[in-house]
Amino acid sequence: MSEGVRWKRVLLKLSGEALMGDQDFGIDPKVVERVAAEISEAVNLGAQFGIVVGGGNIFRGVALAAKGANRVTGDHMGMLATIMNSLTLADALRQRGIQARVLSAVPVPSICESFTQRGAERYMEDGDVILFAGGTGNPFFTTDSGAALRAAEMQCDVFLKGTSVDGVYDADPKLKPDAKRFDTLTPGEVLEKNLKVMDATAIALARDNSIPVVVFSIKTSSALVNVLRGQGLFTVIED
Repeated sequence: MSEGVRWKRVLLKLSGEALMGDQDFGIDPKVVERVAAEISEAVNLGAQFGIVVGGGNIFRGVALAAKGANRVTGDHMGMLATIMNSLTLADALRQRGIQARVLSAVPVPSICESFTQRGAERYMEDGDVILFAGGTGNPFFTTDSGAALRAAEMQCDVFLKGTSVDGVYDADPKLKPDAKRFDTLTPGEVLEKNLKVMDATAIALARDNSIPVVVFSIKTSSALVNVLRGQGLFTVIED
């Protein structure tokens, strides 16, 4: 472990919606700045960061498919949305003096580098923050699954999932104020209870590679740094 943090190599998954703030669509620069500030603080504590940002604030392929459009086309559009979000967050990190690189599973060489495991490993060892864009590069896979895949490839110590609530509940706490928050869960319990924290593929990838999943609220100030120190409210999913 690095000084002051519980885990050294981290995969942070953020939903695209986390970047919207109070808007109904798009990117709120104030939210991006706040998230970048917290990541910068964590990096300065000694953590190595890989980041996956979803694209739901811009486009959802599943939503398009539900209206009768081609799912593959929709998922390709969603991959492009994740690249846009990654470029935005990378720029905010660079403005804070953090070396950030966007590596895409979908080749767009005039915009960013293409992902290779060896290249990403070299950058992370150098202390660069890596934003893994483009999902897995394949349709029908969520960005949660893409994040779990990258966490396994990069041999991350933990998968941090930043959400709008401070952990995993037995019901939606926004709809049921008396919903119970879990401090710990096993991957089997998540699947058995049908808790919608992430899809089954992502849970299985994390479980099979012995990577704990920590769910916390990215909307809470300083929550990221607190979680890395083992403080605050969160749910840990591991066997």
